[in-house]
Amino acid sequence: MYMSLWKTMTRREDPSVYQDKDGHLKRTLTTKDFIGLGVGTIVSTSIFTLPGEIAAVHAGPAVALSFLLAAVVAGLVAFAYAEMSAAMPFAGSAYSWINVVFGEFFGWVAGWALLAEYIIAVAFVGSGFSGNFRPLLASWGLKLPAALSNPMGTNGGIVDLCSALVILFVAALVARGVSGAAKVENIMVALKVLAILTFVFVAATAVKASNLTPFIPEYKMTPNGAFGGWQGIYAGVSGIFLSYIGFDSIAANSAEAKNPGKTMPRGILGSLAIAVVLFVAVSLVMVGAVHYTHLNTSEPVGMVLRMAGHPVIAAVVQAIAVIGMFTALLGMTLAGSRLIYSFGRDGLLPKFLGKLDKHENPTNSLVTLTIVTVVIGAFFPFAFLAQLVSAGTLIAFMFVSLGIYGLRKREGKDIPVPDFKMPFYPVMPALAFVASLVVFWGLGVDAKLYALAWFVLGLLIYLFYGKNHSYLNDK
Repeated sequence: MYMSLWKTMTRREDPSVYQDKDGHLKRTLTTKDFIGLGVGTIVSTSIFTLPGEIAAVHAGPAVALSFLLAAVVAGLVAFAYAEMSAAMPFAGSAYSWINVVFGEFFGWVAGWALLAEYIIAVAFVGSGFSGNFRPLLASWGLKLPAALSNPMGTNGGIVDLCSALVILFVAALVARGVSGAAKVENIMVALKVLAILTFVFVAATAVKASNLTPFIPEYKMTPNGAFGGWQGIYAGVSGIFLSYIGFDSIAANSAEAKNPGKTMPRGILGSLAIAVVLFVAVSLVMVGAVHYTHLNTSEPVGMVLRMAGHPVIAAVVQAIAVIGMFTALLGMTLAGSRLIYSFGRDGLLPKFLGKLDKHENPTNSLVTLTIVTVVIGAFFPFAFLAQLVSAGTLIAFMFVSLGIYGLRKREGKDIPVPDFKMPFYPVMPALAFVASLVVFWGLGVDAKLYALAWFVLGLLIYLFYGKNHSYLNDK
């Protein structure tokens, strides 16, 4: 019995089957589109808030080092993603790759971990969009009642109407086709990058050397954990890593890429490189313009600009920050709907989720994702689940890093030799795995417990539904 279950769990999908099934998706996305999707997802709300919070709570002026170290970890994994997506440009990214390399159950675990990221991130950003958009409405004289402003049971709320509406609007945009959504994303990302650069150049005029000294404050323990020293920098890495994980959302759309062998590596690595530069620049200017002890606020970018004597620019940048949240919603909705489609495509979730509409779009999976995220984001307070996003994604990152070893054995056989390969093999995949594990270890206890609970739920779904309805049963 146990041997039979193990054989079922480790059965591998033929990559040519995925190639055939995903061949109906339209290949319309270019390198520019993927860089736009990547930057839009990675450089989201967090660039306007996280540098100040991490500087005040953990790292001081050395917050830039936390961002750099987190980028190194993300970069190592991004090389693995680049080779995987170039060799196997399938919908579902890590789920499909691990299914081919290690087997069905391990692919399901990796995909289920990523699903937590997409569902919670869409709902979380929808809530964040609402929290920033409602004050803008209020400044124009349009104030929503508490019942329509907050999730059920929170401050007299029944439904967060703005969160629900923006998620529905993004879903409608994605439903019209990935090409049109990518064009909107590119325009909004350009605006957001312009706003970030404006902040950097304007706030740089207020930088004082005294605010950057000492660059690495002395280590001490606080109620929020480690502060100062390399311990504080490490604590900052775990808190910051959430900012960089968006590049995996690019890979989920690789089945819709033109010339994926070249497009995917350029999109993944290019968007991450741009994000690193922007995060480090914002961090250095922010802690240089205002002492880090004053930066633990919900809108440090606006505060820095106002203290530098630029209130109008502060208002404009904060308004564009709302657009930044919209771009993250677009990227995560695209990726999440493609992942759910791939589950349905393989029968591990109900098969209607893997169907395409008459325009060759996975509308059923998109509608399902939208309903779930609207319910979570509009009706339930869920901030405590945000840590599950980092935990789930790091689990998938570890699988993909180790998956390079299995992939190399099959390249040139049943898997084509890709145009891009992860450098410094076999050392770099191991470094990527270890680095992801170290960041995972630095997460809070709650994050690990939520990840365990999510894993148990996924295990039950696989054992009682997925393995019995998998298309591999027909072979």
